[in-house]
Amino acid sequence: MSDLAVVPRRNVVEVSSSSAGSVLIIDDEAGIRESLETLLELEGYDVESAATAVQGLARIGERPFDLVLLDLALPDRNGIDLLEELHAHDPELSVIMITAYGTVENAVKAMQAGATNFVQKPWDNEKLLADVRIAVGRHRTEAENVQLKRALKQRYNFEHIVGKSEPMLKIFDLVAQVAPSRSTILLQGESGTGKELIAKAIHLNSPRRERAFVPVNTGSMPPDLLESTLFGHVKGAFTSAIASKKGLFEIADRGTLFLDEIGTMSLDTQSKILRVLQDRKFMHLGGVHEIQVDVRIIAATNVDLKQLVREGKFRDDLFYRLNVITIDLPPLRQRKEDIPLLVDFFLSKYSEENERPRRR
Repeated sequence: MSDLAVVPRRNVVEVSSSSAGSVLIIDDEAGIRESLETLLELEGYDVESAATAVQGLARIGERPFDLVLLDLALPDRNGIDLLEELHAHDPELSVIMITAYGTVENAVKAMQAGATNFVQKPWDNEKLLADVRIAVGRHRTEAENVQLKRALKQRYNFEHIVGKSEPMLKIFDLVAQVAPSRSTILLQGESGTGKELIAKAIHLNSPRRERAFVPVNTGSMPPDLLESTLFGHVKGAFTSAIASKKGLFEIADRGTLFLDEIGTMSLDTQSKILRVLQDRKFMHLGGVHEIQVDVRIIAATNVDLKQLVREGKFRDDLFYRLNVITIDLPPLRQRKEDIPLLVDFFLSKYSEENERPRRR
């Protein structure tokens, strides 16, 4: 049985309370441990040390660390093997290998095993401190991202929204407030600000969560096709209507219909959308029977609808029907503190999708 088998599992994404970070040194030479402890403690790090692999694993089981400085050659374990066990315990743990045997082969093995960096004895203090700062910062960002996604999933039942900035926290609180209502919601923001993600979060936190969330990009279809898509049609309604077809309003009944790029709709289609919002009724294209639906509308736009109203390109009565609750989504340039979390999220996402190990 390996030593790791007796290490208790902890919440390994917990972030150390130390301002600079927490570092564990695993090296069998007392002089090396003392030198590193002194160097790092002067920089404000919380430092602990261990002389063997067994002691190091015990320390890891007792508390979280941001970084491990690991000797390649230990008396009771090969450093590469120990590195793999450390990552089995905490996959995101930063580990810098330190060794007197600085061969290319050793460096390659260490990096392939998941080491953050590889340092040869004797080291340059400034270079080592720079490597430590980078490694600690990376681990803290990853740990913070994991915690944030867990909190968002628990709080909003949606895990793919990434952000901790003040503008995004306000958006999250607003989502929680408006989701339980039946009100129509208008999402405003530039392309790429996450309007569909927020729409899904609203749906998943509403009483309609067990029903369909149906998105449609109204700007990607010509008017006739859009109306057929939204309202459905009966057989023979137009040349290619060889069979009757339900529209998205029917499919979204008792659920949520997300109308993206609503500012691109023709005035004729806008009038039909307005009737559904007012009466919750519509007819299939070519049909004669009214269909009653219970659909919540969430609309989104990346243009100024008020300006379109002034220009006569958007119905003012539809605008006021949609503009019951408005959520303005900030562009990334207004929440730059979210960039590290987004970088980490997409690195993990695409590494997993492409079955490639994430570069540490």
